[in-house]
Amino acid sequence: MSKKQDRMVFQTSEGNWANKRNDATRASTVHTTQREAEQVAKQMLKNQGGGELTTKGTNGLIRSKDTIAPGNDPRSIKDKEH
Repeated sequence: MSKKQDRMVFQTSEGNWANKRNDATRASTVHTTQREAEQVAKQMLKNQGGGELTTKGTNGLIRSKDTIAPGNDPRSIKDKEH
């Protein structure tokens, strides 16, 4: 479930990479590379208390989803003690 503080990184029509909060109408930041946009988005999420980062590829399809701490990742793998 998407929350308002969650973020998305996607390529703009001009070819730049946008970092946008899901509840916003405009991008928070715009960058020349996807990596730079992801790094800034991760730091913003961390500062806001965590959340989900969705990254779309150049084709517009979801490339990856990451939970940024201290968010709650229901699929995280934890070592079990035997």
